[in-house]
This record gives sequence, structure tokens and C-alpha cells, in this order.
Amino acid sequence: MLRALDIRDMLIIDRLELTFQPGLNALTGETGAGKSILLDSLGFVLGWRGRAELVRQGAAQGEVVAEFELPEGHPAHAILTEAGLPGGSELILRRVNTAEGRKTAWVNDRRCSGEVLRALSETLVELHGQHDDRGLLNPRGHRGMLDAYAGAEPQLAAVRAAWTEMARARKALAETEAAVAAVRSEEEFLRHSVAELDKLDPQPGEDAELDARRRMMQGAERIRDDVARAFALLGGDGAERAMADAVRWLEGVADRAEGQLDEPIAALGRALIELGEAQDGVTACLEALDFNPAELEQTEERLFAIRALARKHDVAPDDLSGYADTLRARLGQLEAGDADLADRRVAVQAAQATYNAAAEALSALRREAAGRLDAAVMAELAPLKMERAVFQTQITPADPGPEGQDAVAFTVATNPGAPSGPLNKIASGGELSRFLLALKVCLSGDDSTRTMIFDEIDRGVGGATADAVGRRLAALAQGGQVLVVTHSPQVAARAAHHWRVQKHVTDGQTLSTVLPLSEPDRIDEIARMVSGDVITDEARAAARSLLQA
Repeated sequence: MLRALDIRDMLIIDRLELTFQPGLNALTGETGAGKSILLDSLGFVLGWRGRAELVRQGAAQGEVVAEFELPEGHPAHAILTEAGLPGGSELILRRVNTAEGRKTAWVNDRRCSGEVLRALSETLVELHGQHDDRGLLNPRGHRGMLDAYAGAEPQLAAVRAAWTEMARARKALAETEAAVAAVRSEEEFLRHSVAELDKLDPQPGEDAELDARRRMMQGAERIRDDVARAFALLGGDGAERAMADAVRWLEGVADRAEGQLDEPIAALGRALIELGEAQDGVTACLEALDFNPAELEQTEERLFAIRALARKHDVAPDDLSGYADTLRARLGQLEAGDADLADRRVAVQAAQATYNAAAEALSALRREAAGRLDAAVMAELAPLKMERAVFQTQITPADPGPEGQDAVAFTVATNPGAPSGPLNKIASGGELSRFLLALKVCLSGDDSTRTMIFDEIDRGVGGATADAVGRRLAALAQGGQVLVVTHSPQVAARAAHHWRVQKHVTDGQTLSTVLPLSEPDRIDEIARMVSGDVITDEARAAARSLLQA
């Protein structure tokens, strides 16, 4: 509920402090007195986009402060929490506009953005009027209004969950299809490469072994003769025989050398052992050097084949074996992908069926609620002297989405048999006002958390119809708060609280002010609305009659 509005240096208002009450609050005054400025100022502090130049001429800046009462459970609390702003039972909005056009906003003395103000305003205030494109006249919001009237939140939650699951299933299918398509596009290459690698079967370290074997065979003929001569010098006719003879001669005289030959004899024994090992190594080398020329050709062919495959696949020769495993795994993905695709398609079909069922249940609820809403609005139109008009909630198929697969639009026909159409296209000014009021009465339900503002919604009506409008506004204000800007004495008389907006000239400057009216003042103001500038006794009597009705 809006409790207070403090306006400083905005347009033709220098300083204005207003305290509002629950129930129906009426703002009256002559045309041009500044009633619209109050709404402009309130819209400014709520972050609405409006006039570009709001600062009073000659002032450095304009400022508006709005104070709201927030009961527990009010949706504004969630917005404050999400924005990291202080909460509580009191909400104070303050916004400043400099003469240069720079705007700054605060929520409970904390700086905030215009986006936060606008989000809060959606939970705080509803503005309705003939030029209202934010509320009932905006077809984009009709589906949400019907859903609120139907109490469709559980069905909406089911549709949103089904839509999310269907989107997830479709994304998984698309990703699997893309992966399978990518593998399938190179299937021939993969199968050929795997077959080629499997046939060659390169092993880690084989490239180095083949290269060493090849170099050895290439130099074998050149070094074999030298190795053979060395072997001959080491053999039985060479060093081995000479060392054995030396050991035999020394051992023959060792017992007469007083132990001086023991160490040399032992050293020669060790040398014979080392010589034997050297002979074994040279023998192995001679055997290795003894090769078949065809073996060199085979070794070179395999070595070159391994290196060619490594260059082809841009990997190291030792990595060819692991690369083959990688290619085989990608082929396995192709085979497994076909099975995954089948599973993904089944999941999409199941998710689609779940969504279709949830969306159809929501559509059925909307159709049932639309019938109830149409009947309720028609019942409200009769007292508003529009019993011949036809209101209809049209539900047509729409592209499926998280809110279902229905488009909803409120349409009217002013006379039976006449074509129906959008509210603001078919109805005249006065008719439109009454349609909006009847619709709002039916849609409001028990929601009293928002302040409703009706800007000259009674324009174009008078007499009994204006009285019916006033009664409906008063009924709508019960348990909540309604502000109405009106030129109708019948509507003003139904208000629980009444303010008069008037202009005056001070020091050559036109200023607007708002005065709360006492009971006698209300009689004079309503009399003025009845008779015009000259207030007669008859007008005062009519005013008293309206107030007592």
C-alpha cells in the first residue's frame, strides 16, 4: 500500500507531501490543475519511462520519495533479497533527477538501478486508464492474467518442467547426432587407417631398433674383416695361447720365487677370464655381422613404412600403436552412437508426450477459466449500462513454449452480432473505461498487495453509469487501496478519502498543490464538479445527496 508521496521541484510542484489511506482515494480538480503531474511523479520514482524533462524550471534538481507498506509475503521482498537490498515492513523509494537529466535512485537508503525500481513497481502499483499499454490493454499480458484467474500455477509449473526436460532431451539428441555425423563423415578414412595400422602393427621402440639394425647391416662388410682379425689375435693362436703359456711357465717356478709370483699369476688368471668375455662379445658381433642381404632390404622396407605412416598421421613413430587405438575407439563411437541415437530419440518422444499432456491439461484449464471469466465480466457490465456488449476471452493455438501452446486475448463486441476485436480497437473511450473496470473487478480476486490507480477511467460516462463506476471502484478498494483521478462527482462521492488538486500563482510562477478535503470541503468540491465554476445551493444539495447515497 502507498502510504506517502513527497514531491519536490517537479514540473509545477515546488513541495508537496501527501499521505494516502487504505480504501478508495479520489483526486479531483480542474483540467490542467496538475493531476497528471502526480502520476508522472509517482511513475518517475517507480522507474517508469515518461517525460524527459521533469525538473521544475529554475531548480537544480527534482526529487520524489514514495513510502510503501509491505506486509509479510509481499512479492517485493523477494526482489529486495535478490538485489541485496535491505527489506522490512517499510519500503522507501527515492529518486532524484538533475536539471541536466542525470537520474539517481535509492531503495531504503541504498543506491539501486532503474531496473530494480521497475521490478519493484510491478509488485507495488497497477496503472489503468484509456492509454494504459502496461496493463489490461496489452495483449501480451492477457495469458498471465487468465492463468492467475484460473489458479493455474501448478499446471504452469508442470508445463515449464516438461518444456525444460524436452529441451534437454532435444539438445542431447542434437549433440549425439552431430557427434555421429562427424564420425560417419570420416568412417571410410577410419576403417582404412585402422586396417593399414593393424596390418603393419608397429610397436613402441621398433623404429629405433630397426634404424640401428639397418645402420649395422649397412656397415657390416666394411668392419667384419677388422673384427675377424681382432678375433684371431684373441683366440687360441694369439693372445689366449701366449697368456696361457706365460701362466704355465710362471706357475712352474712360483714355488721357488718366495711368493713374489703369486699376485702376477692371479692377475693373469683374471685377465684370461676377461679375455674370454671379450672373445664371446666379438663372436656375437661376428655372428650379427653375418647377415643375409635380403634381411637389409626387409628391414629398410618396414622402417620406411613405419615412418611413412607416422608422417601421414602426423604422429611420432612410437605413437602409432596408441593412435591406432584412438581410431578404433572412434569407430566404436560410431557403432555405439547408433544405439545412443535410438535411446535419445525415445527420450525425446517421451519428453514430447509428457509436454503435450501437461500443455493440454493447462489448455483445458484455461478454456474452463475463460468461460467463467467471460460470464463474470458480462455480469459486471450490466450495472455499468453495457448489458448488450459481449466480452470474450479468445484462446487460439500458439507455438509451444514454457507457458504452454495457447495465445490468449481479451476481445469485445459493443453490440450482439457485431464483430469482436481488441479492447482498445473496438470500444469507445467511455466504453473502454467500463470494460477495463469490469475486467479488473473480476481479475483482482483477493490480491490486495498492490495499489491500483485508475486515471480518468470514468471519462465519457455520467449519471447512473458514473454512479455504477464509483460503486465498482469502492468495492474494488475494499481490503486494499485504489487511487482514482476523476472528473465525475458520482465517483468522487464514493471515495473514502478525497484530495483536490489546484493551481495558484506565486511571485509570477504557476504552482500546483494538493489539499486533503474535510467533509464541508468535499461538499463544495463535488458541487463544483456538478455545476462548474459557480457553486449553487442546488449543486451543494446534489453533492450532499451523492455523499449520502
